[in-house]
Amino acid sequence: MRGDDDVIADINITPFVDIILVVLIIFMVTATKIVETSIKVNLPDAASGEATESTSLGVTLLTDGRVLLDGVDVTADALRERLRAEKAKGDVVVLIAADELVAHGRVVWLMDLVKTEGIGKFAINIDKAKILPPDPASVGKGSAEAP
Repeated sequence: MRGDDDVIADINITPFVDIILVVLIIFMVTATKIVETSIKVNLPDAASGEATESTSLGVTLLTDGRVLLDGVDVTADALRERLRAEKAKGDVVVLIAADELVAHGRVVWLMDLVKTEGIGKFAINIDKAKILPPDPASVGKGSAEAP
């Protein structure tokens, strides 16, 4: 008759272990984020790394002097503003394309404009099908390559 009125003298630690395991899992997941954002490390460069998410802008120079940003006519000031805005958002790569008849100084001006706005990553588009042969002035002078 006393079976129902007995005092429970044993400690059940199962709920305690469950709670501790959940807290441990939460700590392990959040600890990597805390350490990641608080420790600054200069990582080495590697040639086999994966590409990161970055914004790419296509800038084209035409023979008539126009500048296109992603296919739309822009002024130099509008191009600067857009470059600044994209740079403020994160990593930016500028892809420069110029007609082969555009003056070299104009292409250098565009590269300088991009670098002045703090964007160090840019590429120059080429057409591999139109690779020029060696400079005729240097052929026959002991080297088939341009000096």
